Amino acid sequence: MMNIIFVTDLHGSKWKYELLFKIAKSLDIDAVINGGDMLPKSGNLFQQGEFIKNYLENHFSQFESEGIYYLCYPGNDDLGIFDELFEETCGKFSFIVNIAQRKFEMGNYEFIGMNYVVDYPFQLKDRCRKDTEDYVFQNQLGTGLLSEKDGFLEIDDWFSYAATLPTIEDELRKLVRPVNMANSIYVIHTPPHKLGLDECSNKTKAGSKAVYDFLLKNQPLLSLHGHIHESPVFSGKWYARLGRTMCIQPGQLDELTYIVMDLAAMKFDRVNGLKNRA
Repeated sequence: MMNIIFVTDLHGSKWKYELLFKIAKSLDIDAVINGGDMLPKSGNLFQQGEFIKNYLENHFSQFESEGIYYLCYPGNDDLGIFDELFEETCGKFSFIVNIAQRKFEMGNYEFIGMNYVVDYPFQLKDRCRKDTEDYVFQNQLGTGLLSEKDGFLEIDDWFSYAATLPTIEDELRKLVRPVNMANSIYVIHTPPHKLGLDECSNKTKAGSKAVYDFLLKNQPLLSLHGHIHESPVFSGKWYARLGRTMCIQPGQLDELTYIVMDLAAMKFDRVNGLKNRA
């Protein structure tokens, strides 16, 4: 048996993190997968490092003490300058695993993470990539920004700069291959297009053609996504089949939302509506 909770886009919400641990412990969960955007999004983003040191490390220690695996990575709203601190913090524990662009084997399953996202209009670009070589950029809401230790570096010509970076298609191609694709689980922050897992509140669709094509071609057991918090509300869909692959996008709004997965039975329950009772 392998029972897993998948959650994503908590954005530093302490009450959600605390409830997540209580739920995982009460359900006798084998592992939690946290699919990115783990750090606070409001206020001064350069204080995210303090959140890692002063809160997230203790959060990890709770799962370590219970012997619950915790697979995770930073997301597009988590500043890239704190990746080294995040890695060091994960490395203090045996059960905490940073799966950004890595593979981790657990039981009969191989978990592979990828936390780059298709470029969007917003300014923070640390993890943004063109989807494919012929990607058409959206209208931007300001100058592109990359995080540095002393502040943000402004990229005046973001389109030209982005053209020098690997595309999402390239990043997927570079990922380590599982030994058994049919028993692999990809944790990809940006969702595929076409499946109803990428619908924004303004009805635009922000999914990745490259991710869709990759999953269709390779047919892993599961793909787990986040990024577009409101998508299940606006599309009415939190999962979809793509050939033999089950694709899941739980969403995350004001209430805690997560998926309980029984991998042996391939059974998935979306739990929504848990509120902050503090």
